[in-house]
Formats: sequence, C-alpha cells, structure tokens
Amino acid sequence: MTKLTIIMPCLNESATLKTCIDKAKAGAARANIGLEIIIADNGSSDGSQEIAMANGARVVNIVIKGYGAALAGGIAAASGKYIIMGDADDSYDFSDISQFVDKLRQGYELVMGCRLPRGGGRIMPGAMPLKHRLLGNPVLSFIGRLFFKSPVTDFHCGLRGFTKAAVERMDLHTTGMEFASEMVIKATLLKMKVAEVPITLHPDGRDRPPHLRSWRDGWRHLRFMLMYSPKWLFLWPGLLLFITGVIFFAMLWHEPLFLTESVGLGANTYLISAMSILIGFQLISFYFFTKVFAIMEGFLPGEKFLSRLFRYISLETGILAGIMVAVPGASFLAMAVWQWHRADFGGLSYAVNRQLVIPAVTFILLGGQIVFSSFFLSILGMRRR
Repeated sequence: MTKLTIIMPCLNESATLKTCIDKAKAGAARANIGLEIIIADNGSSDGSQEIAMANGARVVNIVIKGYGAALAGGIAAASGKYIIMGDADDSYDFSDISQFVDKLRQGYELVMGCRLPRGGGRIMPGAMPLKHRLLGNPVLSFIGRLFFKSPVTDFHCGLRGFTKAAVERMDLHTTGMEFASEMVIKATLLKMKVAEVPITLHPDGRDRPPHLRSWRDGWRHLRFMLMYSPKWLFLWPGLLLFITGVIFFAMLWHEPLFLTESVGLGANTYLISAMSILIGFQLISFYFFTKVFAIMEGFLPGEKFLSRLFRYISLETGILAGIMVAVPGASFLAMAVWQWHRADFGGLSYAVNRQLVIPAVTFILLGGQIVFSSFFLSILGMRRR
C-alpha cells in the first residue's frame, strides 16, 4: 500500500499534539492509506517529544532552529510517497485530509489548502488575526500570483500535500517562515502540477503565544519573493526609470519645457532625467546579473529567452555598444572644452552646460556602464558556457 507521511513541525506543542496525532490517524484511515507520522521537533522543552512517541509518532530532532528547518528535516526523514505537512497547534483538521490524498493520487505534485473565502475556504472566528486576514495573507498571496503567475490563492496556508519526488526536485533552502513561499514559488517555476482545495482554519489550541511574528515574518516572505523575482525587483523599475529619463532628457536637451506660463521644467529636471537614465540602466544590468547567477546556481530554472539573447550578445558586442555610446559623449566633451578655451577658460554659458557638458557626462558614464557590465556578465557566464 502507498504510504502517506504526515509531518508536524513542533516547538512546545504539548497542549495540542496528542489531538493532532489522533486526528491524523483518523484522516489516514478515512483515506485508506498507510500512515507514518513524523514530529519534526525543534527543541521542545514541555514534554512534546514524549507525548509524540507515546502516541505512535516518530520524533525527528532538528537542531537548526526555524519553521523551514524543522520541515526540511522532517521531509528528509519521510518514507512515504506522499507527504502532508501541517501545524501541530490543532488549527488544521488532520481528520479531513482525504481531499489532499485524492488529489495526490490523481497525479498532482503539490496540493495547497486554501483558508481564504475567495478560494472557497473558511476562517472560523478567532482563528486568524484581522491584520493577517485583511492585509498580510491576501496582499502577499496577490504579490506571489502577480510575480510568478502562480495559480495558488492562499500562498501561506500551512496545510499542504506533495509528493516526496516533487519536494526533492524543488531543492528548498530557506529555514524560516518563508519556506512556505519558497515551496509554492519553486513548484510554479518548475511547472509542477498544482491543485488547491478549500479547508477550514480553526482557532489554535495553544496555551502560549504563537511563534509567528507578523511584521518580521511578513517582511521575510516579501523579501524572498523579491529576491526570486529579479524581473519585478530590477527589470521593470529599471525600464521605467530608463525610458522616462530618455524621454525627458531628449525633450529638455535644447531648451526648458514650459507646461504653463508659470510652471516649467528646466535644468534641475534635466539633471534628474540624466540620473534616471543611469540608475535605470544599472537596475537593468542587475536584472541580467541576478538572472544569470540564479540560473547557474540552480535557484531559478533556465529561460529560452536568455539563451537566445546570449547567442547574439557577447563581451565583444557589449564593448562595442559601450564605445558607440561613449564616443558621442567624448565628442560633446571635446566641444565643451573648445568652448571653454574660446571663453579664455572662464565660466561656461548655461547653453553650453545644457547642450554639451551634461550630455557628455551622461553618455560617457552610460558607455562605461555598458562596457563594464558586459565584462561582469561575461565572467558570470564563463561557467554557464
């Protein structure tokens, strides 16, 4: 018979652990599947380990602290083909896991529970703080769907099932609460077969405060999403800054732009547009640096677009492009020096600064960025090639 492993991360859950184990046994019996229960203990000091063993569960001691570390240790020790993970605080009903097992038997590699009403789930009164219900979970889940095109409604539901083979392919690394996000993101990027089932979240039965720290752990989830999405962290902001900067730089090159008789865009806006061009290009470069490094290290899957792009973009083409951008800048600088000479090396006029000096600095800096970015990309790509 195919075996199911239920993993419960545990840190001082003596008040609810026996109830969760009993419900897990009942749920496996209803699903007609062999069961192994692993308590991934993260250093309990309240007798949780003894309770687990007395009720037929296997205790795996995890030295590294953290929610993700505990789950990773439990997953490594699991012998079941299918794995279901869930908190040991009795907020999830393990007796109602048949729908997870059914989806896994149908060939789904990740089956997510959904607590949110928009996905058919239910949150009982007192089960989730208002800031999590209205802000944290909906906002972070929306960002996850936007960034990664994930089909999952509730990114951070702690009750979920997956195959042992699928989670090994995910190669999960995080040790904290962001482990939940990493699993969904990796499954989406690897184009795994993902399903979602509605569940009910109950008030937990703890006799102590929860381990979750709302703002700290929320930031860790958001930070992880940004780090795994260089397109949203670097590329889109970089393109916005670069294109906006180019437009205003071109409009203000020769003369100020008056929006009304009293409102005009002049030298200050012109300088800011130059800054926008340079910062925008830096961010676009960071996107390519991050993407190449992440693909090489196995954090992100490869992309056909980048493979095709690097067939045509090499160190030599980057150097040539940088020189082509810097040469006009050098020409403008030479003309500015000539105008300075004609003025007996005195002060330069506003028109010379606007039409020659500022463009010279902008083009030379941009050309230098292109050249050295090409060198750095080439260094990163050496191992890839």
